[in-house]
Amino acid sequence: MSDTKHSLPVTTPGSPGEAGEGSGPANTGAKWPLPEEAFWSEQTDPHGALPDPEQSGEKDDGKQQKAEPEPAPEPQKRKRDPFLDNVKFLLIVTVIIGHSLVPTFNSHSSRALYIFIYMFHMPLFTLVSGYLSRNFWNSNAKTNKLVDTFVVPYVIVEVGYAALRFGLGQKWSLTIIDPAWINWYLLALLFWRLSTPVWKRMKFPIPVAIAIYLFAGFSQIEGDFSMDRFFGLMPFFVIGLCMQPEHFERLDRLWIKIAGGVTLVCAAAVAIFIAPKAPLKPFYYKHSYQDMDLSWWMGLGVRTGLLVCAMAMCLAVLALVPRRETWFTDLGTRTLYCYVLHGVPVLIAKEMGWLSFPWLYGPLGVLAITSSALALAIVLSLPETRTIFKWVLEPRLTWLYRRPSGS
Repeated sequence: MSDTKHSLPVTTPGSPGEAGEGSGPANTGAKWPLPEEAFWSEQTDPHGALPDPEQSGEKDDGKQQKAEPEPAPEPQKRKRDPFLDNVKFLLIVTVIIGHSLVPTFNSHSSRALYIFIYMFHMPLFTLVSGYLSRNFWNSNAKTNKLVDTFVVPYVIVEVGYAALRFGLGQKWSLTIIDPAWINWYLLALLFWRLSTPVWKRMKFPIPVAIAIYLFAGFSQIEGDFSMDRFFGLMPFFVIGLCMQPEHFERLDRLWIKIAGGVTLVCAAAVAIFIAPKAPLKPFYYKHSYQDMDLSWWMGLGVRTGLLVCAMAMCLAVLALVPRRETWFTDLGTRTLYCYVLHGVPVLIAKEMGWLSFPWLYGPLGVLAITSSALALAIVLSLPETRTIFKWVLEPRLTWLYRRPSGS
């Protein structure tokens, strides 16, 4: 696949790459159960509809004869585009780096890198998730995955992290409706995807999402069911939902890549400059104006500035990420495992004091933490890791759903 053009192939509603209206097992003749769908992926139903026997007959002496229906040809599996897999792996590395830097916040370099990462990494993850959610709502198989890949793993991970914290000497605490640490994204993405049909029917979804995002800052929204992040990162999901493959292709131009590089350098310089005195609450995209001790007009200004800067950095990263297959492309297909599992070694390292050694407070420590995060991301994204934990994070719950009529 070319690394510059047509990196995100456009499909038509009638092509096997994209399900049109009425797709799903009830209308396509797909066998049950449907194959599994990867997290943050755009997998479609690979089964084609069987040919209609009434349309396959041939006329003989003015009479239509019914021909024996031919078996449906084996559909060609659409090749994964490496671009978004590259993006996802690089983002998951920044997630681990950000979580690992927390114990060394007293270091100027650690705090600057943390601010730089948090300015864009979850907004871009949300944007990519929105883009890959464009067609999920008109497919039975994708709707089923809301339970298989979000609800069930969420509950299992919540219990697992509660047990881990208890084993490390903390008080037992299990509140299913209040996500523990990294688990908030599973719930937020679940509700974003449930809201997809609403955004798809709107004439101006992006302005509406931005308005909701700005006015949500007036309310002190609790973290139950990840509602604070649901509203705080909503514009990025809707923007991704409205993006098309050609939008990504437009970023693959030399002048845009240069502008993207300049943007990230300027953002890094700003992060270094504001690191000693900048509060961190705005970068979490969840706190109200009152929580951040801001007046209403200052709060609106801060949220608007964050949205603009985050989008500029997201586009810059998208422009600079390689579009060809790289050594980490395959690793980017298993980001769910890395996202959910990395909290275990990071939490253990924090509790044991391994991330608080004096020599980690400085540029050398930042380099060491970054290298360790990259190594951990590689290990947790290996096929072997998926083989071990697939039963937990991608369970096959076909027994839970009703079979389509006539199957």
